[in-house]
Amino acid sequence: MTIADQVTGSTIAGTAGAKPAEAKPRVTAPAITLPAIGERELRLDLFRGLALWLIFIDHLPPNLLTWFTIRNYGFSDATEIFIFISGYTAAFVYGRAMLENGFVVATARILRRVWQIYVAHVFLFTIFLAEISYVATSFENPLYTEEMGIMDFLKQPDITIVQALLLRFRPVNMDVLPLYIVLMLALPLILWSMKRRPDVTLALSAVLYAVTWEFDLYFSAYPNGFWAFNPLAWQLLFVFGAWCALGGARRMSRILASPVTMWISIAYIVAAFYVTLTWYVPQLSHFMPKRLEQWMYPIDKTDLDVLRFTHFLALAALTVRFLPREWPGLRSPWLRPLILCGQHSLEIFCLGVFLAFAGHFILAEVAGGPAMHALISLSGILIMWAVAWVISWYKRVADKSGAKTKNAVGNADLAGGG
Repeated sequence: MTIADQVTGSTIAGTAGAKPAEAKPRVTAPAITLPAIGERELRLDLFRGLALWLIFIDHLPPNLLTWFTIRNYGFSDATEIFIFISGYTAAFVYGRAMLENGFVVATARILRRVWQIYVAHVFLFTIFLAEISYVATSFENPLYTEEMGIMDFLKQPDITIVQALLLRFRPVNMDVLPLYIVLMLALPLILWSMKRRPDVTLALSAVLYAVTWEFDLYFSAYPNGFWAFNPLAWQLLFVFGAWCALGGARRMSRILASPVTMWISIAYIVAAFYVTLTWYVPQLSHFMPKRLEQWMYPIDKTDLDVLRFTHFLALAALTVRFLPREWPGLRSPWLRPLILCGQHSLEIFCLGVFLAFAGHFILAEVAGGPAMHALISLSGILIMWAVAWVISWYKRVADKSGAKTKNAVGNADLAGGG
């Protein structure tokens, strides 16, 4: 099996080393291609689950496990993984619906999913506010309301609740779902365009990204400022994920298989690692050219800095090269917790936000030593795994009893969650 086969998963049994058959009439290929119905991509589940765990750890106060998250060793972090896989998954699921059932049906299914995410966001917002308010009142510590960004809600709840429903007001750690909602709202147009001109669609996405940077476009937030994740910039990663799912990864498989790509990716990741070392060991910054530092900083997360985007691309290129879809480890029980969490990403993400504040409170009020930090982090991960297992168990029972019929075309769980 070649590296290109590992990237695309397109090896056909019995064809390795076979001589070419007689020339056949050339058939025009569709603009986009999709995996077979029911085909599950466990790598999506695995890395989305990993992203959820890393996001949870990053939301806690810095501790020992924080050093195991990728943000300490390069420019990108778990958010890039989550958004890319979300775009890939959305196109994987709803792209087929658009091809087989048309634009209207696919759009209806997408809007239904958007509504589910929106309801989850509102529910999480309500629980999060109640959690913070209860802790701040019970322990007479108003700093919690200020630190978690709900002071404006307590001052003007009538206005703030409306702004929250409009996604303009969000407490700390609740920025990802609003971004996801906006990107999913744009998905029908993205898929409609990719159905006809996938490469042009990706190019237009890159143009919008460049225009956003050039003219400083952003979504305003309440009571002031802007969104922590600018959808006008982060759409590039989402669209790129969709483009890869709809045949882009297959078309660039030879580029990904090239040793040149591999070594460029390794060199970039090593360079990024050195730059991050200078954040913790300032003496190393003396070896960096001043002009490079002036050009590079700040590495903006809000507008998805190009250094973050390319760092993610380098990581992705190495991942698909060294982790083929047929890798036996994907069936290992040791990776099962990650895969389960990735298969139920919406529920586990919401749970992670709730657990992150609970952990923050325990560390602030009870104990904040290294042992307690590690215990809180590991306990949160175990709870996320347990809840994911319960959800999977319930769905299996419901399927067996006939209470729920799965549709391979419109089921977001099939490709790693919604």
